[in-house]
Amino acid sequence: MNQPFVEKPMRVSIGCRLRYKLTQPTPLIATLNVHYSRFGDLERADYLVTSPSVTLDSYRDGFGNWCTRMIAPPGDFTLSTDGIFRDQGLPDPISPGAMQHAVERLPHDTLVYLLGSRYCDTDLLSEQAWSLFETTPQGWERVQAICDYVHGAVRFDYMQADATRTASQTLAGGTGVCRDFTHLGIAFCRCMNIPARYCTGYLSDIGEPLPHPPGDFAAWMEVYLDNQWWAFDPRNNARRYARILIARGRDAADVPLTQTFGPNTLTDFKVWTEAISGATSR
Repeated sequence: MNQPFVEKPMRVSIGCRLRYKLTQPTPLIATLNVHYSRFGDLERADYLVTSPSVTLDSYRDGFGNWCTRMIAPPGDFTLSTDGIFRDQGLPDPISPGAMQHAVERLPHDTLVYLLGSRYCDTDLLSEQAWSLFETTPQGWERVQAICDYVHGAVRFDYMQADATRTASQTLAGGTGVCRDFTHLGIAFCRCMNIPARYCTGYLSDIGEPLPHPPGDFAAWMEVYLDNQWWAFDPRNNARRYARILIARGRDAADVPLTQTFGPNTLTDFKVWTEAISGATSR
């Protein structure tokens, strides 16, 4: 029997291992480290390690994400991280009364998240978005209505993953993975003049009933309401624990976890986000 989850501070083991087989020296960019906004919550930093060891050159991209460049040698090449995250043990925050801003009152830096992007084809979805959500109350309730609709209209199917699928194609086909749910939710929000941005990171199954699926990275969205950004998750459509941001951008095209510039084969992939025993430390 599953025991009820008790909300309290916790330590969470996070990390990943990605192994490639390469036929030639291959430039590679990795975005695998916890976002700088959460770096202070790391008890043990999730430094990027490669095997074999190569020279790493790190930088912040235009969205503030921490990226690392390298040249991977031919043969087997592994990227890994392994950290411990201190989490408050609380579910995603909510604010049902959060208001929606008029476009002319939005901060300048949110306006880019009203525009269409590679996977969020708002030009093809605007008419349908207004027909679906025009009568819903503005603000938090409208965003939640969008999440409810996407969660019900799209069926999760890991075997149907497609790296080129757009939001409108997700709606038409009715299947997808977490990035597809997120792209559709973002596109609908933008159509309704609500800034929305794409997030990728760790999402634990802490507090979820067993059995848990294999570990993986997750996608969700942040929307701008009431002068701040709030996390919404059209895929799960529920408040979750230990949601740990790695990167954010306009859509998945801005935040690939790894970008390789040459032929490669992914031979091993493992991600973990697991509660570990022991009191938190500061």
